[in-house]
Amino acid sequence: MLLLQGVAQLNSLLLGLRSKRVSGLYGIVTMNDLRGKVTLITGAGSGIGTATAIVFAGLGVKLSLTDCSEGNLKRVSDDCVRVQPDDTEQPLMVLAELTSEADVNNLVDATIKKFGRLDILVNNAGIFELGSIDRTSLEQYDRIMNVNVRAMYHLTMLCVPHLIQTRGNIVNVSSVTGTRSFHGCIAYCMSKSAINQLTSCAALELASKGVRVNSVNPGVIDTEFYKRGGFSDEQHAKFIEKMKGIHPIGRVGNPEEVAQAIAFLAADKASFITGEHFHVDGGWHATTSAR
Repeated sequence: MLLLQGVAQLNSLLLGLRSKRVSGLYGIVTMNDLRGKVTLITGAGSGIGTATAIVFAGLGVKLSLTDCSEGNLKRVSDDCVRVQPDDTEQPLMVLAELTSEADVNNLVDATIKKFGRLDILVNNAGIFELGSIDRTSLEQYDRIMNVNVRAMYHLTMLCVPHLIQTRGNIVNVSSVTGTRSFHGCIAYCMSKSAINQLTSCAALELASKGVRVNSVNPGVIDTEFYKRGGFSDEQHAKFIEKMKGIHPIGRVGNPEEVAQAIAFLAADKASFITGEHFHVDGGWHATTSAR
């Protein structure tokens, strides 16, 4: 009898969760987990940033979106409005170049001015460029590190006081290249390793203040990211096809899968997780192959 009662209670609980769950992309994270949370997402105009903005919008999050492309920013904002609950505020759009200290200061000020607080920071913006140790100039190295590391550090530094007030959290978008060595993109790999250390060190420093810090470490995700890094359409198509065989799961990822992982880490369901490097890479990090 007790077993039957336990099964009935479990079924009732699952039914209740299903009734509150946002279908499709949003997986186990429900609207109750994130609704009303103020979230700042960088690089929101494309790829993983766009997917994350749309997933969060569907969960009733209050969004502050930034990108260096005004057109992309407007497009993703419109997409967010279409999927968000009717009573959710429209996203704040802030056009910014994150290597500009003035722009980053304005981004944080505008977010706090509109919403009065900050609960979640998603550090997604980044660039990819090819180059080996004998072919990467200091100019290229500085460009990659300034965007991928320095800008993220600066924004995080400014957001931390607000996140302490709300006992919020940070999710950094790193890469499997931050935990494994890869040939032909040395500065990019170094930048992602630095993001992993930023994640781990900040997690230790902020844990006692109630702020969690985690990263997602994607494998190859099918977006325009690599084209912006210099791949032609033909090179990109060949690269994606090749990478299908490298990931043990037999395919590359899609940005919505990374966005779901970000939503989970940002939600209270992950309240005992901090300092984690969450691989979303089809098992690639567990292999011996780095090509």
